[in-house]
Amino acid sequence: MQPSSWMNADLHCHSCVSDGTLTPEALAQRAKERGVELWALTDHDEIGGQQRAQEAALALGLAYLTGTEISVSFCGQTVHIVGLGFDADNAALAQGLAATRGGRRERAMEMAESLAQAGIRGSFEGALKYVGNPELISRTHFARYLVETGACADTSEVFRRFLTEGKPGFVPHRWASLRDAVRWIDDAGGMAVIAHPARYRFTANEEHALFSEFKAHGGRGVEVVTGSHSAAEALRYAEVAQEYGLAASRGSDFHSPDESHTDLGALPELPSQLTPVWELLKNRIQQPR
Repeated sequence: MQPSSWMNADLHCHSCVSDGTLTPEALAQRAKERGVELWALTDHDEIGGQQRAQEAALALGLAYLTGTEISVSFCGQTVHIVGLGFDADNAALAQGLAATRGGRRERAMEMAESLAQAGIRGSFEGALKYVGNPELISRTHFARYLVETGACADTSEVFRRFLTEGKPGFVPHRWASLRDAVRWIDDAGGMAVIAHPARYRFTANEEHALFSEFKAHGGRGVEVVTGSHSAAEALRYAEVAQEYGLAASRGSDFHSPDESHTDLGALPELPSQLTPVWELLKNRIQQPR
């Protein structure tokens, strides 16, 4: 299938290799069943599931782009940069992601200490039960444990009461730099994309700095339609994409059938005036035979 301006592409989701609950194979099956035509698995700071995802997708007749989501520190916040269409065997990218993952265990132990002070004990061991890859233990795994214990009714309540800045269990972490993340992706033959920009709490000047620096470092795309964007936010970032000359991406950010607001393949269309990222990545798409 040749990429076109309209395509049911889902280029942002997570498996149990990072903080999702399904295997890469199960995600590929779910994407196919829900009408996705072009798919990418974008685990956090990890490409260990790429071969499995690609093989499963192609076996199902589903076109595939390699993907990852890199955690970046910018203006005191964590920003996510999605990489698409890169060489998954690129050594520099793998090394950069490994360095970014480093320190997560130590951070998780500090999070558990903070939660213990708030009366929630055993959270480190509890969170580990939900971790497919111990190098990638994260707030999401702690949230699932807090729901299991009855401390909160669901993960939304967890993030209202715990694990966010100013609340018990929050521990900041220094991630990759914006420059490094974009360079790793670009040097591996891929495209860097700013993920779900409406989620960040930047001032207008800080957001301008993010997009300007991203573009200057070689970034080429922004998620316009994503699971966490409202219709108004999608329209706003369609305008931002045009303002900065960026291609537009589309991805559900699906993590779990039980937790995610938007399922694979269930997103609205990209605004027609935008250039989809898959048009620029058509030579990087793995097509089924």
